[in-house]
Amino acid sequence: MGWDRNIVIKNRHEIEIMREAGRINALALAEVREAIRPGITTQELDAIAAEVLRKHGAKPAFLGVPGAYPYPAVTTISINEELVHGIPGKRKLRAGDIVSVDCGTIFEGFVGDSAFTVGVGEISKEARQLIEVTEKVLLIGIEQLRPGKRVGDIGHAIEHFAEGHGYFLTRLYTGHGVGRQMWEGPQVPNYGAPGRGLVLRPGMTIALEPMILIGTPETRVLADQWTVASADGSLTAHFEHTVAVTEDEPFILTVP
Repeated sequence: MGWDRNIVIKNRHEIEIMREAGRINALALAEVREAIRPGITTQELDAIAAEVLRKHGAKPAFLGVPGAYPYPAVTTISINEELVHGIPGKRKLRAGDIVSVDCGTIFEGFVGDSAFTVGVGEISKEARQLIEVTEKVLLIGIEQLRPGKRVGDIGHAIEHFAEGHGYFLTRLYTGHGVGRQMWEGPQVPNYGAPGRGLVLRPGMTIALEPMILIGTPETRVLADQWTVASADGSLTAHFEHTVAVTEDEPFILTVP
């Protein structure tokens, strides 16, 4: 993809529609989060998200996405060492797991995309700190989404905070623009040099998603040809919001 040639500036009305898509997406994730407990299957969690989208007249953005084969679910649910793109199925969550849930919603032709990571029951101190740092670094990145800032400023802020806490960032998977398409420009890596890269403008809408690993920046794709996991089996976490660049403060679209 020519990322910088695929940037679509949204007007106020289009951002209002994206806000509704984001709200529905947030409601779906909130119900999934509420249902997370030992013994529930990832397939059951996926069905909860699907029902919320259906009730609100929205469509799943992930279902049928092309890949090795069309993506078969509404959400991606990734557990422990699985970083992103885990396929929901019969696997049951266990106490001590950490689980990342990513969902995309299409409403009136526009996409809302967001994700969270949470512990299942009592989790280790190591896992809890990883989740806290990853959620914090998302907010740090969002603060950079202001007109006149550059893509490198976003990546640098994320990289500096995450690596300052001893964690690693994958170079292979990044944030991205989002709108009528799931993937638009600009590409927004979770690393970079301040003052470098594309200049942000009002009307840009970006899915910012730091993905953090404890033991390595390296990843591998599992046998299902979708799930991405840490190469060394260490824990990972992932948070995401869709955010509009405005004339003033960043506008988070994927909140209830």
